[in-house]
Amino acid sequence: MDTILSAVLSELTTRSINFFISKISKPAPLDVEDCLHRVLLRAQVIMDEALGRHITNQAMLLQLVMLRDAMHQGYYMLDTFRYQHHDEEETKDEDVSRSSSLSIINAVKRLCLSSRGGLSLKELQETHDNLSNTILDVNELVLFLTSYPHLYRQPYSMHLQVANCIFDRQMEAQFIINFLLRTQPHDAEELEVLPIIGPSYVGKSTLVTHVCKDERVSAHFSKILFFHIQSFTNECELKHQNCVSQSGLEGRLLLVIELIGDLNEEACSRLYFASKRCAPRGSKMIITSRFDSIVKFGTTRALTLKFLSQEAYWYLFKTLTFGSMDPEMHPKLLHLAMDMEKMKGRRRSYLVANFTAHLLRCNFDVHFWFEILAFMRRSYQKLVSRYGEHPFDLPSQNRPVLFGRMAASCEYIVVYQQHQHPLEEEVPKIKFQDVVCGSVKPHGKFDVLVWRSGIPPYYSYVFTCEIQGLKNRAVKRKRSMK
Repeated sequence: MDTILSAVLSELTTRSINFFISKISKPAPLDVEDCLHRVLLRAQVIMDEALGRHITNQAMLLQLVMLRDAMHQGYYMLDTFRYQHHDEEETKDEDVSRSSSLSIINAVKRLCLSSRGGLSLKELQETHDNLSNTILDVNELVLFLTSYPHLYRQPYSMHLQVANCIFDRQMEAQFIINFLLRTQPHDAEELEVLPIIGPSYVGKSTLVTHVCKDERVSAHFSKILFFHIQSFTNECELKHQNCVSQSGLEGRLLLVIELIGDLNEEACSRLYFASKRCAPRGSKMIITSRFDSIVKFGTTRALTLKFLSQEAYWYLFKTLTFGSMDPEMHPKLLHLAMDMEKMKGRRRSYLVANFTAHLLRCNFDVHFWFEILAFMRRSYQKLVSRYGEHPFDLPSQNRPVLFGRMAASCEYIVVYQQHQHPLEEEVPKIKFQDVVCGSVKPHGKFDVLVWRSGIPPYYSYVFTCEIQGLKNRAVKRKRSMK
């Protein structure tokens, strides 16, 4: 009997000790959160130093891409965890305080997308471990960074640096530079062509223009010619040949062709041979298009651009929105911004990020941001019910897209066309945000300025719109049915 009792007591003692040890050794949420924050700062230091240098080694660039993705994921997970923790704390204090700010946040919770799930401490720890391991993997990269020359860059703060450079495209930029600087064999006669494909507003023209301004590229070619082609007609072919021929034949040319529409195989062939006849030996061509039909005309692997990942988009959107302000000092605004980010769908473009960030920066007030969030929520629900898919996932052609107006819930902004204007062209004085917020109400069809890019090629993005009421749309639908 004593032996059995001793064994039971021993087992209970062992289990109790193990239980207390597990409780003591289990990391607290604040400990994991703080550790992840410190590791993110280390990753940020490495990335800032790397982005300020001319790195040409492909393996190092690949490591930087892996570190960058892990860093973006870390920031996204950390902000999501803090958001979730903040919501829990406010729920506990709801009966104690009934301030207007709390009422707003509680209303926001009801507006949150149902797809957002809870983030566990285990997921936060896994994110920390992944980022820490990635930093260990780039130890050699950090040692070699000092051997690469510095890029000439003005001392921007982070929000200005992100707004005035291509974001998240360093690997793609180096891919294009390697193609352009690669020398051909002396007996090669073909004109080397790099196709770049991707959806509208993904940043194809911006990326190519950025590469063309690189001092290594500008020194390698005697002249860089840009063409914007809607359809390659006989007249267009003649102008193209004359422009290339008059540029001078004493040095290499770089031909950058932006295809606005889609070209058939015959038109693409004529475009290629028209350039080849007039361009000197060693010249190269870059073709950008929304359509992958141009891939077959490439002499090298095509470069495909995709929209930003959710984590990278959140990093960009948060940086642009808060600017030089510390988001951690404004947790309620940060949480509202996260809800807005989750409504963007798959088309996480620079245009949408910059437009929304500029709208929010106009008024750092929690009531105003909540009104914007509620308005976006209502508008997106109506659009999804009408089109059956997320509005930003709709292709930007053919059918019009409807947006609501904050000042008048019974009115719609019908967007018929979306286009971009080069720097030298005049742009509308009316801004889209003023029409949405209700301070401006033009009549008939009109053009509005959505956003003007601050980096080359300095495109201005314009919508052709019309304001319609619910009655007008009902009458039009009846007429169309008849």
